[in-house]
Amino acid sequence: MSRRMSIAMNWAGACGGCDVSLLDTQGKLLELTAVADVVYWPVALDYKRSDLEALPEKSVDIGLFNGVVRTSEQAEDARRLRERCRVLVAYGACACHGGIPGLANQSDREEIFRVAYQDTVSTDNPDQIRPQQRTPVPGGEVTLPAFHDSVRALHQVVDVDYFLPGCPPTPERILDLLGVVQAYNAGDDLPPAGSILAPEATLCQECPRAETRRAGRMPRLYRPHEIVADPETCFLEQGVICMGPFTRGGCGSACITVNMPCRGCFGPAPGVYDPGAEALSVFGSVAGEGGEDFLSRGEMKRAVNSFRDPLGSVYRFTLPCGIVPRKVKDNGGK
Repeated sequence: MSRRMSIAMNWAGACGGCDVSLLDTQGKLLELTAVADVVYWPVALDYKRSDLEALPEKSVDIGLFNGVVRTSEQAEDARRLRERCRVLVAYGACACHGGIPGLANQSDREEIFRVAYQDTVSTDNPDQIRPQQRTPVPGGEVTLPAFHDSVRALHQVVDVDYFLPGCPPTPERILDLLGVVQAYNAGDDLPPAGSILAPEATLCQECPRAETRRAGRMPRLYRPHEIVADPETCFLEQGVICMGPFTRGGCGSACITVNMPCRGCFGPAPGVYDPGAEALSVFGSVAGEGGEDFLSRGEMKRAVNSFRDPLGSVYRFTLPCGIVPRKVKDNGGK
């Protein structure tokens, strides 16, 4: 017999779009409130961190966590939510794979603070003051969370039961999540732990332009703003960088249908561990004209060098989960 469930939702290093995406389900969200109580959702309701702390362990049925983990406070929130929830879902690209904030792993804490508080043209900070974790003020002190060197996805901090990708998750995939919630409430079988709530297919397999792609070289690689793409032809066929072959499907080709290439927000395609590394290998192999034996070194390099911002293009959403999850400095072998 079904009962009323409890659901907790928390955001960390995020833009807020994942929380808003829940409203995109329209009437379906009302069906959820018919069987569940929201016991924590600070972005939408007047909940404080103390409310989460007060919840007993494993007293919450379903927890949704969106955003990356960058600060000590966010890491603690992740652990508290894990302790209090029977089922924990990484909601959205940031929680699943590191998302766009994960591109900050190109720099460490010191580099970020130096640029933000010293090097920008508009900054007036002659004393080079930086944020401190503890700052004395009249009557006490002000505290701030620790700012970690690296951005992490949720599963790099705590165990995660299910992953719901997307930036943000689409209404169709959110309905898949609601199906899991309803199955949990009814006592039915659930997907295996660790499941990704999206199809076992690449984006190319659902792309309406797939039939226009022919195996061939790419004389030049373009970013979206560098060319007006034909809305009927495969982006790769036009030399436009598209992550469709390396990305999990399930988004309904949302970007493709408005003539924008896939950026990879649904994360690795089935069987792909590091979509960025796969893409770099493929694009590096197919860039250039055919008949390379008859081309000069300069002509061959010209095609490869047309691939601007390779890291930002192929690791836009997944850098913290890549084989090399952050910039590595050469410290003289130390």
